Amino acid sequence: MSRYTGPSWKLSRRLGISLSGTGKEIEKRPYAPGQHGPTQRIKLSEYGLQLQEKQKLRHMYGMTERQFHNVFVKAGKQQGVHGENFMILLETRLDNLVYRLGLARTRRGARQLVNHGHVTVDGKRVDIPSYSVKPGQVISLREKSMNQASVVEAIEANSFVPEYLTFDADKKVGTFTRLPERSELSAEINEAFIVEYYSR
Repeated sequence: MSRYTGPSWKLSRRLGISLSGTGKEIEKRPYAPGQHGPTQRIKLSEYGLQLQEKQKLRHMYGMTERQFHNVFVKAGKQQGVHGENFMILLETRLDNLVYRLGLARTRRGARQLVNHGHVTVDGKRVDIPSYSVKPGQVISLREKSMNQASVVEAIEANSFVPEYLTFDADKKVGTFTRLPERSELSAEINEAFIVEYYSR
């Protein structure tokens, strides 16, 4: 299954969650898209709820179904709570951490930065968005990418960096200090539904 490339605002309204992280999509029209969106009242089955939760998280991180499921399987092989391990593994993706540091306004923008070779990890260029960053590794931009207008704009607009990251806005250098805790991750997602979905 290929990556979704359609209108992201429409998808956000369908799932009832801001996929960009800005909240603008559902601020103006907080209902499903389409002619009957404002009046639609759909009661989802248990399976429907599980599927919706899975789709929310998958689209939030902009992953294909195969990538998403592979990470889920990997999380199941680790010690601890399956759902929490899964959320933490998703959070350690390079494109996500670039977004969390505020080097891009959205995860899509962060993925593009990584794909185009603008990002380094421990001084080495990495152009794989799904690269798993380890605690202690340093994320930065290449010298020639430091003053990109989109990066400068994103840093100025960003007002929050999670506690598991440190960021020097002047040098545009961030460090992934430790693995995040579940309480620091999205409260809008119920990962138990996703575990149930894949355990059918």
